[in-house]
Amino acid sequence: MSGGGSPGTPQCDGLRAALGGLTTRGRSFLAAGLAAAACSYLLGQADLLRVGLLLAALPLVCVLVLHRTRYRVAGSRTLSPARVPATAESRVRLRVENVSRMPTGLLMLQDRVPYVLGARPRFVLDRIEAGGSREVSYRVRSDLRGRYPLGPLQLRLSDPFGMCELTRSFSTFDTLTVVPRVESLPPIRPAGEASGYGDGRHRSLALAGEDDVIPRGYRHGDDLRRVHWRSTARHGELMVRREEQPQKARCTVLLDTRATAHQGSGPDSAFEWAVTAAASVAVHLLERGFSVRLLTDTGSSVPGPEGAGGFAGGAESAGAAGLLLDTLAVVEHSDEEGLSSAYDVLRGGNEGLLIGFFGDLDDEQAAVAGRMRQRSGAAIAFVLDGDAWTRGPGGIRFSGGEVPLADRLRMLREAGWTALPVKPGAMFADLWRSADRALVREDRPLRPGAAAPTAPGAGS
Repeated sequence: MSGGGSPGTPQCDGLRAALGGLTTRGRSFLAAGLAAAACSYLLGQADLLRVGLLLAALPLVCVLVLHRTRYRVAGSRTLSPARVPATAESRVRLRVENVSRMPTGLLMLQDRVPYVLGARPRFVLDRIEAGGSREVSYRVRSDLRGRYPLGPLQLRLSDPFGMCELTRSFSTFDTLTVVPRVESLPPIRPAGEASGYGDGRHRSLALAGEDDVIPRGYRHGDDLRRVHWRSTARHGELMVRREEQPQKARCTVLLDTRATAHQGSGPDSAFEWAVTAAASVAVHLLERGFSVRLLTDTGSSVPGPEGAGGFAGGAESAGAAGLLLDTLAVVEHSDEEGLSSAYDVLRGGNEGLLIGFFGDLDDEQAAVAGRMRQRSGAAIAFVLDGDAWTRGPGGIRFSGGEVPLADRLRMLREAGWTALPVKPGAMFADLWRSADRALVREDRPLRPGAAAPTAPGAGS
């Protein structure tokens, strides 16, 4: 079971808030009592005054007793799981424990959830004995990715006569992360996996025996069986054998998040398709042993600038996949006008395989995207057809794109990209196979940093 839950006690309100908790019945009794007292004064009827005082005193006594009720109740919330893909359900378990020495009365339990997760759950709990507990659960589901707060948990207390209701809130929150859906992709081998970049390709630095090893300083987590004692004695510090230097396959997933490049919103929009596809290809390549990073048009990369240019994979693949999905869960449109920030990051070194998800491109941005290709082993571009995604009923076009899709694809292909159009309803697994077929037709795997031939018009 995953997820978090924090115990807490409800926060008590003041007497003024308790008076504000009078129900319609309580307010009616109080008004009737005051009216009877006023009539007794005007009519000189002492018996009517006693009736009025009784009617007015009953709701006030209930308010005072309920306010001074000192239930000591602890509550906790557990999410199972705390991270779910869009359209999947998560179960929320609530536990209420009576930590006082006296039993509670009837309790009404309510948890606050965002409206996108469904209706606000409410439960009625019977009397909880001293030291006892109750558990209830409900399910939440969202079609929209994001990070949603759950809480605070609220307890509603009521007197036996229904004159007053008080709501006391816990102070703890929990967060449900809804990540993009990850589609299963076929295990193809893109041509970007050239020599030195393919699966299982390693370069041995110590093939002639122990004397030829290249030692390095000991790092936390290194296997003590790899300690090189001769070098340790010579350097005066613990040294380990560096027998292999694997040359990892690298991939940069470029996501165009510019607001000007994507029209429309909602779970069926072009931007959401691009986010889902980027998540699918990143997780797929991490599972295949690639070192992957996510780059946006703003120039920010995930996992981050640390290490080998922000790439993460191998033993860190599970953590890297979680970090990438968490980032894509909250990615939004950017205010960038172009792709120059991403280009500045890419031109700094060899990126291996480059996979881009682009929205609408004008001539200038298509040229910038073309220059990105120069520093990669192979490059695959999925270009969203903005006109098709924003076409309304009757074929009305709402997109403001000035460059036809065919021209955008041609410019990218001339720059060396394998460019494919993306239309509404397209299955990314099919486009992934199309990209593989287009690269295979070139019939010559690309070396890292080599210029690419013009790719054929796959799927245009």
